[in-house]
This record gives sequence, structure tokens and C-alpha cells, in this order.
Amino acid sequence: MPNSPSDRSAAPRRVTVQRKGPLLMEGPVQVELEDGSVVTSDRFRVALCTCRRSRRYPWCDTSHRDRA
Repeated sequence: MPNSPSDRSAAPRRVTVQRKGPLLMEGPVQVELEDGSVVTSDRFRVALCTCRRSRRYPWCDTSHRDRA
């Protein structure tokens, strides 16, 4: 698996933290959920939901935004 913890030659992934938004992470990524299941995305950047309001959790669907 590329970029595994044992692959020290791989460049670190960048994660961008936003105050009222998702975690933006350079992809591709594998995310292990609380139940042990794993979801993957091969996109170059993914938005990980931190508010748990997303219908597509763990992916952000902008449900955290205040609606006018």
C-alpha cells in the first residue's frame, strides 16, 4: 500500500483544518470508520466531515453551512 506508515520515503499528506468546515486532505485516501469499515477516495483532494451532519459521511456535503 503506498504511503503506509512503514513507507518512510513517501511525502507526508497535507491536511488543512478549517474553523467551521471540513478537514481538507490531499488524496487519494482510505478512511477507517468507527465500525472498522474502510472507505476510499481516489480524488486529488477530499473534504472529510467533522460535524457529522453530512448525508455522505465521512465525506463532507456542506451540510455544516448556515442557511439563510
